[in-house]
Amino acid sequence: MRNLSFTSILLAAGLAFASPTVAQTAATEPVATAAPAPAASPAAPAAKVADPTVDAKGVPLTRPEPGVGQPVDKAISLQPQVTPTGEEAHWFHNTILLPLITIISIFVLLLLVWVILRYRRAANPTPSRTSHNTAIEIVWTLAPVLILVAIAIPSIKLLAAQFKPAPKNAVTLKAIGNQWFWSYEYPDNGGIQLTANMLKEGDQVGKGQRYRTDADGPRLLATDQRVVLPVGVPIRLVTTATDVIHSWAVPAFWIKLDAIPGRLNETSFIIPKEGVYFGQCSELCGARHAFMPIAVEAVSPAKFAQWVAAKGGTMPGAKAEPASTTAIGNDATDAATANGTAEAAPTVAATASPAPSNTPATANPAGAGNTGN
Repeated sequence: MRNLSFTSILLAAGLAFASPTVAQTAATEPVATAAPAPAASPAAPAAKVADPTVDAKGVPLTRPEPGVGQPVDKAISLQPQVTPTGEEAHWFHNTILLPLITIISIFVLLLLVWVILRYRRAANPTPSRTSHNTAIEIVWTLAPVLILVAIAIPSIKLLAAQFKPAPKNAVTLKAIGNQWFWSYEYPDNGGIQLTANMLKEGDQVGKGQRYRTDADGPRLLATDQRVVLPVGVPIRLVTTATDVIHSWAVPAFWIKLDAIPGRLNETSFIIPKEGVYFGQCSELCGARHAFMPIAVEAVSPAKFAQWVAAKGGTMPGAKAEPASTTAIGNDATDAATANGTAEAAPTVAATASPAPSNTPATANPAGAGNTGN
């Protein structure tokens, strides 16, 4: 019995010393873990859409057509019109107003000559004392009334066409006048913003700065950024200003709309023909009023959609694409030109109200014919 007890004690002691060792060994054994999942590869950046209006060097691909959308030396008539409203106004001017003005002017001239010769003192020593003539008075009262009615009917129709509201599918262009440059927004196309400054001549800028070429347009009318609009699509033009009253005017479109601070003016038009069309601010707005031109390039709807994508915008109803890092404003494609690096220009938002400044609108120093203010 005593031996059995002693044996039990030894067995119990052996188990007591062996249990921690077994537990420790089990604890130190490596535990199998799941292999880490491979890191997801970053998505490939979306390829930047090329601007279809310029080449790889930033030079405009569409050159202005001589005599279209720009003034012509020694011309005295209106510019050829490209919009339906402009064509109607041109017809009204040439078919009704001009002949009527010519006939009235010749009639009054002949009447004055006849009165001078017939009623001069030598031919009429005893002047007539007639004070009334019913027939003549009826004629000179009714004739102007009929003339005004003939003018009023087509002119009222033309006036209504100029301010006809744009349809829902119109492309909205917001033109903002600044001292002294134009900035633009496309609110229906992702809020694209542009700033357009006048391009100076090669002898008016510093080395490496962009200057005007024949591909850009005529002197004093070419800009470093063109407004791009689609043909055959209604355009809703909205104008405002950040400082003083300006006026967005493109003669070939029959458009002249004042840009007033704190107010929105609106009109609509359609450009049926592709090309480049020029205009200027037509409201005295300060020292550099003559140096804030307008350049509009009309392109096909497909090319316009590509241009919108190149600027980081979207077409209405289209799924938004990842914006390019150089999407908005004066991007890299517009900076590198054949004659140097494009000058930087500020982009002005519609809600911004920068204080009027007498500094040049561009980084180009003033040249011959410019005030430099």
